[in-house]
Amino acid sequence: MGLLDSVLGAVINNASQGGSGAAAAGGAGGGLGGLGGLISMAAQNPQLVQAVMSLISNDGPVGGLPGLMAKFQQAGLGNVISSWLSTGPNQAISGEQLSNVLGSGPLSQIASQLGVGPGAAAGQLAQVLPGLIDQLSPRGEAPQGGFGTSNDLFGMLGGLLKK
Repeated sequence: MGLLDSVLGAVINNASQGGSGAAAAGGAGGGLGGLGGLISMAAQNPQLVQAVMSLISNDGPVGGLPGLMAKFQQAGLGNVISSWLSTGPNQAISGEQLSNVLGSGPLSQIASQLGVGPGAAAGQLAQVLPGLIDQLSPRGEAPQGGFGTSNDLFGMLGGLLKK
């Protein structure tokens, strides 16, 4: 957990110093309110950040961003995840829709990490996932090959939070 601790240390330091324009980096939709919301959420619920990072990492339960995009396509919601990766506004997703996308396996694993039921976990993810994917794709495009491993993602997040 050393990497997570260092990322969260950067989050908390950035938040206590006013975030150097973090609120201005916001995006529409998705419940996070941009980088400022991400900082606040990470400081309040580090387990949720860790769960989301494991979900979208290439070594995660759905095969990283490419696997997640495929699951959204299969559920008929490819346009939703595409909006998170684009430079336009993020389309919102409900916990129920996200439950349908992820299926019971990955969602149960995340719920267990968070210590909540699958419905509550899906609701929390629905608030965080759009903004986080948006922040990790600032040029509005999905990186070829996904976001990398969990360690790569924490490094990217740490870089975002130092801005």
